[in-house]
Amino acid sequence: MKKVYKSSQDTGAPLSGACEVNGLVFLSGQIHMVSDHLAGDTIEERFDIIISNIKNLLEKAGLTLDDIIRVQLYLTDLKDLSNLNKIYLHYFKHPLPVRTAIEVNALPLGASLEIDVVAVRN
Repeated sequence: MKKVYKSSQDTGAPLSGACEVNGLVFLSGQIHMVSDHLAGDTIEERFDIIISNIKNLLEKAGLTLDDIIRVQLYLTDLKDLSNLNKIYLHYFKHPLPVRTAIEVNALPLGASLEIDVVAVRN
């Protein structure tokens, strides 16, 4: 059975913020959105905002960042990955989640970074 957790912000998009099936919690892609606008001047600030959005969704499911097993990063400029890597370990501990980084042409609402994750209920 599928359990759906709503996003903390209603974007009006036809999606669920998070969905749980058989102990796996899948989060929709999160961008550096605060209230109703994009925020963050640097990739580090944008990453912090997105992680905060992810934490909020995970909390609704009773989970934390430590429960994440997979991270997918979508960047409009892969050159930002080295700066992102510098702060990544502030949020994720060993054993680290598996991760994919993909450069894309464009992201929703003009964002430069989007992250989706999968977490597991232990």
